[in-house]
Amino acid sequence: MNEPQQKWTETIEDSHSLFDLKLKEVWRYKDLIYMFVKRDFVSSFKQTVLGPVWFFINPIFTTLAYLIIFGNIANLSTDGAPKILFYLAGVMLWNYFSSSLTGTSSTFASNAAIFGKVYFPRLVTPISIVISNLMRFGVQFLLFLILWIFYLIKGEVEPNIWILATPFLVILMAAFALGVGMIFSSLTTKYKDINMLLGFGVSLYMYATPVIYPISALKGIWRELAYYNPLTGIFECFKYGWLGKGDFSVPMLGISTIIIFFLLAVGTVIFNKVEKTFMDTV
Repeated sequence: MNEPQQKWTETIEDSHSLFDLKLKEVWRYKDLIYMFVKRDFVSSFKQTVLGPVWFFINPIFTTLAYLIIFGNIANLSTDGAPKILFYLAGVMLWNYFSSSLTGTSSTFASNAAIFGKVYFPRLVTPISIVISNLMRFGVQFLLFLILWIFYLIKGEVEPNIWILATPFLVILMAAFALGVGMIFSSLTTKYKDINMLLGFGVSLYMYATPVIYPISALKGIWRELAYYNPLTGIFECFKYGWLGKGDFSVPMLGISTIIIFFLLAVGTVIFNKVEKTFMDTV
C-alpha cells in the first residue's frame, strides 16, 4: 500500500544570494518581530521603580552634564543654537544609534539558544532590536519636541524645510547600526573579545561625531575627515533643520548615505554567510 505523499508547508534551504535580505520572508514573521519588540520593551521596566521615566532621565541628566562640562566649562561652540537644545539633539540621536549598534552586534551570541532550536529568518532579531530602540527614541524625541517648542516661541530657533528629512535620517541611522552590527555580530561568533573592542570603540566614536560640537568647530584635516564619518551628515542635517544653525550641505548627507548603504551591503553578505555555520563556532 502506497503511503500518502507528505505536503510541506515550508522548505528551508541554505542556497540563497549573499546579498539577499530575504525581506519577503522576514515580513511573514512580522508577528515574531512584534513579540521580540514587546519582550524588549517590557523587560526594560521589570523590577524598576520609575519604569518608562528612565527613558527621560537618561537624556536629561546626560544633556545637563554636557551643558556644564562642554557648554560652560569648555565653552564649546554650538553655532549660536540654544546650548541645552543642541546637546539634547546630539544625545538623543547618539543614544538611538549606539544602543541599536551594541544590541545588533550580539545577535548570534545572545540568541544562540533560540537559533539552535527553531527556524526563523535570523534577520528578525537585529530588526526587532532596531525597532525596540526606535520606540525609546520616540519617547526622547517627545522630550526634545517639548523643549524645541519652548525655544521656538522665544524665537531662538529657526527651523527650515530640512525638518522633513527627519524620517530619512532615522532610517539612515537604523541602516548604519544594522549594517555595522551585523558585521560585528558575525565576527563575535568566532572571536569573543570583539564585543569588548566594540564597546570601547563606540565610546571613542562619539567624540569623532558632532554630538557635543558642530562641524564648524573643526579645522583643516580634521574637518575633512569628519565629512567621511557617516553620522556627521545625519547629525548636522538634523540640527540644521530643527535649530536652523550649522554648516550643513547636501553633499555631506550624500556621502553619509553612500557609505551607510555600502556598509549595509557588506554586513548583509557577511551575515548571510555566517548564519549558515555559526552554530558550529558560537
